[in-house]
Amino acid sequence: MDILIVDGYNMIGAWPELVELKQKDLGAARDRLIEVLAEYQGFTGFRVIVVFDAYDVKGIEKRYKQHRVEVIYTKSEETADERIEKLANELNSRTDQIYVATSDFTEQWAIFGQGALRLSARELLKEVLDTERKIEKKVEITQEKAPPRKIILSQDVTEIFEKWRRGKK
Repeated sequence: MDILIVDGYNMIGAWPELVELKQKDLGAARDRLIEVLAEYQGFTGFRVIVVFDAYDVKGIEKRYKQHRVEVIYTKSEETADERIEKLANELNSRTDQIYVATSDFTEQWAIFGQGALRLSARELLKEVLDTERKIEKKVEITQEKAPPRKIILSQDVTEIFEKWRRGKK
């Protein structure tokens, strides 16, 4: 199984849509990131884990699923980088390939040393946008293959059916 571990605030600080949204509402930016990653997860089959740093917030440690994406807020005195390194180490196995999405250069080297592959924020954004295009294309093809919703009838036949509907012969 492929596992993608995402440094949440790193993506929020790098993706144009999320940077703009963050200026208005940080919570909305987090939710939007999770929605986008849920769509990505649904199409690619990756297991997606998003880690948000709660280093300066006491007692916030949380772990839950939102749109089938695993969301982790670190515990007090723990950085997202530390949690990501722990996760990469814990989840490392012969059958799983771990990818870590972060633009933090030091973090990239640390997780690379553990056998995980890295994606920068820009690379993940490109992957997500490519996936959105593939989804749109698939939907388009599905809609083209769908049978027409109405049967096109000539005016004469339409009038006959209308008379029958009204009970006239």
